[in-house]
Amino acid sequence: MKHPVDVHVGKRIRHRRWMLGMTQQQLAEKVGIKFQQIQKYETGMNRVSASRLWDIADALDVQVAFFFEGMSEDNDAQTDTVIKGSANDLLTDKEALELVRSYYAIPENQRRRLFELARVLSDVA
Repeated sequence: MKHPVDVHVGKRIRHRRWMLGMTQQQLAEKVGIKFQQIQKYETGMNRVSASRLWDIADALDVQVAFFFEGMSEDNDAQTDTVIKGSANDLLTDKEALELVRSYYAIPENQRRRLFELARVLSDVA
C-alpha cells in the first residue's frame, strides 16, 4: 500500500520537474539513476530515501522542504494527507501546470497585465 506522504512527495517531484520542462530521463541522469526509478518515486510506489531526496532537490533547484509543502499537520498514515480542494489539486492537473509554465514564460510587464485581466474576469464570473 502506498503511504500518503510518499504519494505527496512524488507529486511534488513531478510538479517541479514538469515546471522546469525536464523529462524523467533528464532528472534521472542528473541524479545518477534510471528513469524508471523516477517514475516509481513520482507515483509513490517507491519511497525516496533522505539522501536521494537531497540529490533530487539539488537537481530541481529547490529546498528539501519543498517536497513536504501542503502536507497537513496531523500526519495520519491512514488518511490522505494532501489537503483537498487546495492548490495541491492543481499539481495533478496537466492543463493547469501547462498554463502556469506558459504564464511564467511571458515577460514580466506583460505578465502583470495578464494577471490583472484574469483577476477582473474572475471577479465578473
